[in-house]
Amino acid sequence: MTVRFCSFASGSSGNCYMVRDDETAILIDAGISGKRIFEGLRATDTLMEMVQAVLVTHEHSDHVQSLPILCKKNPGLSVFANQATWNRVERPVPEEQRRAFVTGEDFHIGNFTVRPFAISHDAAEPVGFSVYHGSVQISICTDSGYIRDEIIDEIETADLLLLEANHEKEMLLFGKYPYMLKKRILGDEGHLSNLSCGECLARIVRRVPKQRKVLLGHLSHENNTPEVAIQAVVNTLEEESIFLDENLQLRVALRDRMSEIFEF
Repeated sequence: MTVRFCSFASGSSGNCYMVRDDETAILIDAGISGKRIFEGLRATDTLMEMVQAVLVTHEHSDHVQSLPILCKKNPGLSVFANQATWNRVERPVPEEQRRAFVTGEDFHIGNFTVRPFAISHDAAEPVGFSVYHGSVQISICTDSGYIRDEIIDEIETADLLLLEANHEKEMLLFGKYPYMLKKRILGDEGHLSNLSCGECLARIVRRVPKQRKVLLGHLSHENNTPEVAIQAVVNTLEEESIFLDENLQLRVALRDRMSEIFEF
């Protein structure tokens, strides 16, 4: 059975990703408009009735904006978040469509196994997700100020890894953001820089050599560009004598358009 992944949008203005097989589709976050989500589903030949679940990483609006419209359009949809996140979600989700998971404990949706893992961000109980289907692992890790060893242990075996490369530090420091916002972004509960992303990726590649696709995600509109992010990560990898080839492919998940559809 073919497993597909597509990023509908990734960035500080909204995030939404889709994983599906031939029977079941799962959305990770719903932080863009319902219109854009429905367009993404149509573009990937995914019927709304196939979408069985939305997985919520944390309660910030760029991750939960369109939960109400999705629940209204698909009454059979289940929305999964941990209880601490549910306590902070301000968007109305019908009680009968809410599901609570325990961070670190696997649960199942159709043929998929989902593992939520703890990350470091200024939210109630933020998580990343690994989604497993047979031998395929797709992991999403954004909105984390740093990558602790436990996260490395989880994402190092992913066949497709969407990893945050939020900002170029110099662009942020000399940019127009106020001091307190810069401090938040640079903190341990903020966002991952291009350099930190590259260093994390270098650790992963050295620990587990394998074929993998990496998407750089959640890029800042003000403090990064796709070209800067790619070059910074490539430079960091090459300093460790790690080079892009058929085993390591690097792409960017853009904030304003869909990615290609990746198939496994």
